[in-house]
Amino acid sequence: MAAHSGSKLVIFAAIAGNLLIAVTKFVAAAFTGSSAMLSEGVHSLVDTGNGLLLLYGLHRAAQPADLMHPFGHGRELYFWSFIVALLVFALGAGVAFYEGIIHMLAPEPIENPLINYVVLGLCLVFEAGSWLVALKEFRRSKGTLGYIQAVRRSKDPSVYTVLFEDSAALLGLVIAFIGISAAQYFEQPWLDGAASIGISLILAATAVFLARESKGLLMGEPALPDVQAKVLAIAQADPAVEKANGVLTVHMGPEQIVAGLSLDFVDHISAAEIETCVERLEAKLKAEVPEVTAVFVKPQTAQHWQERRERIVNPQGGTAAPEMN
Repeated sequence: MAAHSGSKLVIFAAIAGNLLIAVTKFVAAAFTGSSAMLSEGVHSLVDTGNGLLLLYGLHRAAQPADLMHPFGHGRELYFWSFIVALLVFALGAGVAFYEGIIHMLAPEPIENPLINYVVLGLCLVFEAGSWLVALKEFRRSKGTLGYIQAVRRSKDPSVYTVLFEDSAALLGLVIAFIGISAAQYFEQPWLDGAASIGISLILAATAVFLARESKGLLMGEPALPDVQAKVLAIAQADPAVEKANGVLTVHMGPEQIVAGLSLDFVDHISAAEIETCVERLEAKLKAEVPEVTAVFVKPQTAQHWQERRERIVNPQGGTAAPEMN
């Protein structure tokens, strides 16, 4: 649970900010009739619900393993992150696009535009506060990596999901301001609806990106190369291991990795000694790589491992997922 304390802080900040923003925007939309403001209100309401879903995902992911889920519930977070991406697309982008089309086909002048400007200013302050919390946590976790590279390598979608949602919200506020101002200045109410469509496009692009990343995690991504190298180094250092041929890993959750080791043991070792070696490796990995929660060892010669790898990498010109046997 401690590993997700930063994630929860980010999500709580986003929920509080988005709830305040949603109420403010809906009140403003009711008084002014602005399509862009109504779309922004729906967007913030969806973001509030998404934060609650991410919290639920973190809670479910922390549940211990059981008979039905022997490797734990870590992928619950990946599932709910994917649902969040779908909601951003279906509700956020969909409603904003619909509102934009309706107000472009039947434009109505914005009443009391000053209210919109005040609300946009307040929302910008609330949203910026939530965004800064998410950005600070993401910077802490990404280290020296670039932003996009860090997202691609990250196995914890909770922080970057909030960061991307807040970034989309800030861009949406800018577009709403431009649309409302242009509609008032040029006396062309349809520009307010055009701003709503612009907001929907930003939300759709954000949703597609988040869904793509969540899909990869749901399908099963390997551990980072440095983690795999550390697992192999620990195995290779054991006196009963002649050669650590390779390791196959898959993330069951941000801090839950299942590893399969192919090991070539020293000659004439007994079955009992192999069992003792495996116990040593499990204890060593638990101490030095705690995110590896399950280890499976396959005794295998280096030649056999290499032959299998070559057939997997080049199966008559194609590629396939690695396998142990």
